[in-house]
Amino acid sequence: MTAAPSSNAASGADPVVDRAVLALSLAGFGSGLSQRGMDALLPSLATEFSRPIGVVAAVVTCFTLGYALGQLLFGPLGDRYGKLRVITASCLACCLGALACAAAPTLGWLVGARAFAGAVTAAILPLAMAWIGDVVPYERRQFVLARFLVGQIAGVASGQLLGGLAADYLGRQIPFLGIAVVFLVSALALARAQRQLPVEPPPPASLAVHPVRHLFQEFGAVLAEPWPRVVVLTVFVEGAAVFGALAFFATHLHHTLGVSLTAAGAMVMAFGGGGTAFSFAARKLVPRLGEVGLARGGGWVMLLAIGCVAFAPSVPAVVLACFALGMGFYMLHNTLQTNATQMAPQRRGSAVSLFALCYFGGQTVGVALAGAAAARMGTRGVILVGMGVVFLVSRLFAYAREHKLGLTY
Repeated sequence: MTAAPSSNAASGADPVVDRAVLALSLAGFGSGLSQRGMDALLPSLATEFSRPIGVVAAVVTCFTLGYALGQLLFGPLGDRYGKLRVITASCLACCLGALACAAAPTLGWLVGARAFAGAVTAAILPLAMAWIGDVVPYERRQFVLARFLVGQIAGVASGQLLGGLAADYLGRQIPFLGIAVVFLVSALALARAQRQLPVEPPPPASLAVHPVRHLFQEFGAVLAEPWPRVVVLTVFVEGAAVFGALAFFATHLHHTLGVSLTAAGAMVMAFGGGGTAFSFAARKLVPRLGEVGLARGGGWVMLLAIGCVAFAPSVPAVVLACFALGMGFYMLHNTLQTNATQMAPQRRGSAVSLFALCYFGGQTVGVALAGAAAARMGTRGVILVGMGVVFLVSRLFAYAREHKLGLTY
């Protein structure tokens, strides 16, 4: 089993740990592709299956629902068998899930395959974050998490472009074949890294006997403190607001600006560019702005960026807005992630699983509500609602962090 690395690893100087983080980032890239690869395909799927766009949006919501529910399984499995080992097995299962999506002959089969893909993808981000939390001191953790997240950010951005290319030129099977390759390579890289890492200590006896019951007990213990409740509620609403809106960006730009779905996906891809820019700027921004400044500033940036996308004055303006949105989102989200890795240090795996459960549960709720509302208020209305909600939640979190409401570290 994989393990907590040596003190040398904890300082960030161990090249084996660096390679493991790189492999985890590649797995995160596959996760991001899986998560957002369907967004730009929604109009094409509506035509292919002769169903309303709100119905075919189930290929997005079922993935996030499966992802959220998967946290109930992978939290205890990661603690029991080792975080990197479980992530490696998950990557192999993700490869199979992507192939099942590519082969799906009907909308129902595609929805089911996407639900399975979401469930098995659930191990990657939370267990990777928990592993990083185990081996990296808190004062350096936000930088390392930002570096790890480059892959996931790039995957989210590339998923929009890949979906647009698939809708216009490639067919919906091609993205899934590419995703399968990414996960296979990730699994091989992680397996190699594991062979060079120390063995993880055995899990608590309670986990070995009753892993699921143990997980719920751990969730209860995490939520017994006030600050974790603030963090997980914030990330739930953040996920609902941002990704409920983001799921309809490509469709909105396609209809508003008259661009192809490929072009719309490429425009939204700038979201990942902004997130990547934050990951490289984090070393300077974190000490300069602090967690409060990052959360507050991220809210203002997202407010302006999402508003610009909603009214889409021109292609260059939208590209710049999507870039700014990625920057603003990760200013807030990376701050939430860092707090998640520290809100219950003695039960970090369960705490981060709970965080991920709430984050992707929020996305499921947000996309489902946005899909239902799009027919009534249009894509612009859906995007504006998301804008207002995420701005409000960023302000509330910044206030809570500034005044240390329930904070114990």
